[in-house]
Amino acid sequence: MGAAGHARRSCLAVPGSNPKMLGKAQGLPADQVFLDLEDAVAPLAKPGARKNIVAALRDGDWAGKARVVRVNDLTTQWTYRDVLEIVEGAGEFLDAIMLPKVQEPAHVQWLDLTLTQLEKALGLPVGGIGIEAQIENAKGLVNVDAIAAASPRVETIIFGPADFMASINMRSLAVGALHPGYPGDPYHYILMRILMAARTYDLQAIDGPYLQIRDIDGFREVAKRSAALGFDGKWVLHPDQIEAANQVYSPDQGDYDHAELILDAYEYWTSEAGGKRGAVMLGDEMIDEASRKMALVIAAKGRAAGLSRTTTFTPPTA
Repeated sequence: MGAAGHARRSCLAVPGSNPKMLGKAQGLPADQVFLDLEDAVAPLAKPGARKNIVAALRDGDWAGKARVVRVNDLTTQWTYRDVLEIVEGAGEFLDAIMLPKVQEPAHVQWLDLTLTQLEKALGLPVGGIGIEAQIENAKGLVNVDAIAAASPRVETIIFGPADFMASINMRSLAVGALHPGYPGDPYHYILMRILMAARTYDLQAIDGPYLQIRDIDGFREVAKRSAALGFDGKWVLHPDQIEAANQVYSPDQGDYDHAELILDAYEYWTSEAGGKRGAVMLGDEMIDEASRKMALVIAAKGRAAGLSRTTTFTPPTA
């Protein structure tokens, strides 16, 4: 289904109204590119942006990237036409539709039903186009569990900080950055709430943008917060942010190698050859089933990032 399981360390936003940027994005090392019809496109430019996106999806080379289109939210007059024209024009080249400002499961269910009708009419695999749900206000966060469960098409839950900050009257204009007047992390609860909903339904959790696009150190700092919690990736608004996102949301080489060693050692020691043990030592570290589960996470992220292991496990000789 869609791009489920695809790495989304860096999710590059590209305005659908800018053909030059649509072309440039194809050669950038982002894991995902979402072609935007919403906030990045002026109202009068939306019809032309749809045509640009269809042409870019059909004629462009997006190899290795998840291909996503962000349509307008369901409170606007544009959403239906967005979905119709994009899927009719380039549905076979599309991995997912991103729906912004999702407030309740009915929003996702509407998109699911609409996509199903279009796929049937166009002869596309039913369920082949995934859904990314963006949480951008208090109501959406309160309903995030139901939103995550609203359709089997849902692949990611995304935090949209700017609209969210406005919806709760947060006194800051620094989108995605820490609030200088608050002693802690004002986004911690929001991020954890999204993460719990995503993991409950085996979805990816994506952090939102950092608007100071020239401040790469600042981008890294805020990205490390959501990466430490377990988020899979983050929006990038400028090519300079891509490398930082890919690095922050990938395990480092040492952690990846260690995770693979844990998996190999645990598999050996729990086998007949290893004596079917449940808890053993790997060097100075005790490993057990819980260790294996933790190692699976790090190993999967490393493999998705294209890392190659530099160490091997050697079973002891008799």
